[in-house]
Amino acid sequence: MERQSKSNFEMSRSDGGVLRQAVASDIPGIQRVRKSVRENRLVSTVISDEDVRDAIETSGRGWVIDSQGEVVGFSIGNVNTGNIWALFVHPDHERRGYGRLLHDAMVEWLWSRHLALLWLTTEAGTRAQAFYERAGWRLVGRTEQGELRFEMRRPDPAALTRP
Repeated sequence: MERQSKSNFEMSRSDGGVLRQAVASDIPGIQRVRKSVRENRLVSTVISDEDVRDAIETSGRGWVIDSQGEVVGFSIGNVNTGNIWALFVHPDHERRGYGRLLHDAMVEWLWSRHLALLWLTTEAGTRAQAFYERAGWRLVGRTEQGELRFEMRRPDPAALTRP
């Protein structure tokens, strides 16, 4: 059973995980999760605590999955560019639907900011690539660094209401 409170975008799940908006005190947990993943580790990029703080407070918003007081997954989206800045789940907490929950919350929020296009990059041949393809993202090419670039266009509201 899930309980959702739209006022603060928090959702509790029957497995004990809670989806909620990320706050500054979550940054150590976010950094721990980011460094724990096996794919898309971003080892060539140093992401400081200040980078994360800016991403969740100024340029966008983030969400975390909190399990018994511990951050076990997070997502961050940039409202200025429509970029999905990050989506990671700790390996010990995979296959519980947390990634999809984080994804959907982030995408829903970005659409609510009236963006027409969202985009992200990921490494080829990873589980992340398959995840984004299943979630409806369209591969549009590669970046100069060789990563795959995916895009998602805002659904046409009129098309959603047609029989």
